[in-house]
Amino acid sequence: MRKTSLRLSLILLASSVVISAFAAGNVRYKWRDADGNLHYSDSLPADANVYGYDIVSAQGIVVKHVPAAMTPDQRAAARIEAAEVRSAKDEAERQNREDQQLLAANPTEADLLNSQKQQIEMIDLSIKSLDTGLQSLDRNLTDLLGRAADLERDNMAVPARLTAQIADVRSKINAQHTQMERRQAEREKTAQGFAEELDRYRALRDKYKNR
Repeated sequence: MRKTSLRLSLILLASSVVISAFAAGNVRYKWRDADGNLHYSDSLPADANVYGYDIVSAQGIVVKHVPAAMTPDQRAAARIEAAEVRSAKDEAERQNREDQQLLAANPTEADLLNSQKQQIEMIDLSIKSLDTGLQSLDRNLTDLLGRAADLERDNMAVPARLTAQIADVRSKINAQHTQMERRQAEREKTAQGFAEELDRYRALRDKYKNR
């Protein structure tokens, strides 16, 4: 807050110097032309904004600098840079909020480890449930295939309904395998994320402990 007030005071002081200089009629301009030659004059050339200029007091002190006008490419680059700065600031603020929430939700490392363990156990229960369902589907498929084989050994046609049941169960088994693979991948990713979270928690705890 003190820095902001000081900055505002300096801006107001500089502005008052410029206004006073204009009021006293003691303003001159310092500028360079396209060839880089330095000029002092009581008025500005038409292309002064292209190269920028200084407002100079009667004592030769620069009271204000007017930068050169930006080209379209420079303006575009400035917009990109400003967007990147805003993005970096937003990311830093987001990370800080997450860090504070992590510390607040887990007063001790044991609390964090217990929370992580519970979440892993929930995923493991989901995988176990999928595995149980898969075993049931495998038994069902084995039974259907056995019935179809018995019919073929007796030189009897396999009914369309039985063929459709076999295809349906196989489709369900494939879907179950896919879902299990996703959940197992999720577990691995979650465990890796928890390891990184624990490292960050320890770093944050040490950081605030040493303050």
